[in-house]
Amino acid sequence: MIPLQIAFEGGLEESPAIRARIDKEAAKLDRFASNILGCHVAVIGRSGRRRHGDLFAVRLRITRAGHGDVVIDRNPDEDHAHEDIYVAIRDAFNAARRRLQDRERRLGGQVKLHEAQAQGRVSRIDRAEDCGFIETADGRELYFHRNAVAHPGFDLLNPGDPVRFIEGPGEKGPRASTVRPLHAAQPAK
Repeated sequence: MIPLQIAFEGGLEESPAIRARIDKEAAKLDRFASNILGCHVAVIGRSGRRRHGDLFAVRLRITRAGHGDVVIDRNPDEDHAHEDIYVAIRDAFNAARRRLQDRERRLGGQVKLHEAQAQGRVSRIDRAEDCGFIETADGRELYFHRNAVAHPGFDLLNPGDPVRFIEGPGEKGPRASTVRPLHAAQPAK
């Protein structure tokens, strides 16, 4: 069981039902992260009276041994779902679980790796057909469409220009995507 501190602020009165919901949500945190030392929850009402249209805010501070605190501040100005205090509590704890999961993945070395970009040279451009070809380092030629070229764009590419790209499958064989010029290109002649 995670040591839990709950504060009711902004004129909001303590409620056993709200406290039970927070206890339930906090109990789920152990499944998503290890070494949780404590959780401080502040539930903030928007006025001294509860009335339709008031939005609730929830702040969480989750303290972990050796990993730094996780702080969540769910204070949406225009999210009318947060007129319901239980929705505000749920959203804050969902955000906390996502943040804890992300930190656990990083600590475990489970970071999403991006594909490495290959390097080549534009071998030819067909401006009428909005496409071109890149010669790869191993001598192959890959098709690319103008929409695959990153800023500053297709119209600035010329034969011989060095580019980086990602090779992927195409309808008629391998193609290049995410084509990025490696130098400041000059307008086509």
